[in-house]
Amino acid sequence: MYHVEFPGLGIEVNINPDAFSIGGYTIRWYGILIAVGFLLAFIYAMRSCKAMKIDQSRLVDVVIVGVILGIIGARLYYVLFYPGTTYRDDPIKILYITEGGLAIYGGVIGGLLGASIMAKIRKVSIPAMLDVASLGFLIGQAIGRWGNFINQEAFGTKTDSFLRMQSEATLAEVGGAAHPCFLYESVWCILGFVLLHFFTRKARRYDGQTFLLYIIWYGVGRFFIEGIRTDSLIVFGTIRVSQLLAAISVFAALILLFVFRNRTKLSGCGKKEIMLLNSMSDTVPGAEETAQFGTIFGDLGYEEPEIKIENAVENVEEALEKTARENAEAAEEKAEAAAEEAKQAAEETAEAAEEKIETAAEEAKEAAEEAVAAAEAAEEKTETAAEEAKEAAEEKTESFEDRIKNASRILNETDEGTAQPKAERLESAIAELEAALDTPFKTADEAEKAAEEVLKEETKLE
Repeated sequence: MYHVEFPGLGIEVNINPDAFSIGGYTIRWYGILIAVGFLLAFIYAMRSCKAMKIDQSRLVDVVIVGVILGIIGARLYYVLFYPGTTYRDDPIKILYITEGGLAIYGGVIGGLLGASIMAKIRKVSIPAMLDVASLGFLIGQAIGRWGNFINQEAFGTKTDSFLRMQSEATLAEVGGAAHPCFLYESVWCILGFVLLHFFTRKARRYDGQTFLLYIIWYGVGRFFIEGIRTDSLIVFGTIRVSQLLAAISVFAALILLFVFRNRTKLSGCGKKEIMLLNSMSDTVPGAEETAQFGTIFGDLGYEEPEIKIENAVENVEEALEKTARENAEAAEEKAEAAAEEAKQAAEETAEAAEEKIETAAEEAKEAAEEAVAAAEAAEEKTETAAEEAKEAAEEKTESFEDRIKNASRILNETDEGTAQPKAERLESAIAELEAALDTPFKTADEAEKAAEEVLKEETKLE
């Protein structure tokens, strides 16, 4: 039982390395976590088979052999570089793996060797298998490192970092809190898995590229993390084995990336342009005979036949032209459909406009008819009023003429013809004329003539 503290994070836990016992045999959390990491890595690999174009049943065979040789390699690596004489003095202890003593680099080397041999036998693309395996390794390593936490091992030197870890083991080893190297490496592996997963799906240019990037990613992280550990395996005096191997691996992977920089052999998912190129080149005569790889390290002198690339490029161009034609035809059909819809909409709009115009014309016609009727009614009224005015004028004119005549008759009467004196007759004539003046004269001459006659009579009387 360990009491573990993370003072900078305010976390304290008690952990027991033993999970449970069965019939006197103790199952430890370290083994459970390794098993969980392997299971998740295996599930991921099986789910990736379709995208990577790997047969699942064949992959199972590769995994089984890889796991067996991986365990053997991890144990032999640890024993080979163990600083003491324990295993030389008592070789049988090499088999006691339940007592601990497995090295991750040995597991990776042994697992890859066994998997490659089985992949060759089962005719699985070794570079593609390595790409899948590398992502599985990152999953297993990220989870398996927490077994070191349970066992309180593989921690670093003394530190006052806010991530520092302190337990009975760190106090005994470094005299205080130490670097939680298990946490550093676990986080580094998780981040690497996420980045390489998306790289494999979207940007991979050839089989084996993800594996090379895995070696670089894990090697760089392991080089620096190993530098602060207190339980590293040592070789050549003070040189740490894992740091030396990490540096060599990173350097070799960088060289291979440069050598394969123009390679485009891709059997599964990756960059779209490269996938299209390989789907075309699969039909090139003789492609089956020239597509054998061996391992990722075994074909440095291999070059794709020139005719294959040329034919593949021509096929790609034809495919692109075909795609462009299909897109153009589809666009033309859409344009025609849109034009037809616009035409129908225009016809419907024209019909509606025509109906509105007819309605407006009908309303205008009715308004015009009403206006004509009103004009006719007004004309009738005007004619009636004119007729009435004419009749009234004629009546007034007749009255005026009658009065003038009457005044003239009165003036012209002789004294013998009437008993009325002449002066009275003159007054009567003047009265008739004044009454006539109240009525409009028919003409100005008549009014002037009447006035002259009245003046004459007045002159006579005087």
